Amino acid sequence: QVQLVESGGGLVEPGGSLKLSCAASETMYGFSVMGWYRQGPGDQRALVASMSTRGIQDYADSVKGRFTISRDVAKATVYLEMNRLKPEDSGEYFCKYSGLGYQYWGQGTQVTVSR
Repeated sequence: QVQLVESGGGLVEPGGSLKLSCAASETMYGFSVMGWYRQGPGDQRALVASMSTRGIQDYADSVKGRFTISRDVAKATVYLEMNRLKPEDSGEYFCKYSGLGYQYWGQGTQVTVSR
């Protein structure tokens, strides 16, 4: 079982920045996607950003131009740099690592954007 460990969440004021990190306990070879999902209270978990081993990125419309995802494929690590944060960006952020026949989730890291 691959373990994902997230870090970097916290409390930040509107307009501030945070960088999330997620490291997998082992590298899964072949095509894979690593990404970040956000879940607010009572909400479904929704994609924020993802990146494939081929470098293809996908972003939620609400974060385009403010968030940047990056990935170290060999180290099975993914990052999410979040700038110009807004209160609506608040939530639990989960890392996902998926490929053919598998998907793994991290435990989540809380991001709160508030004065």
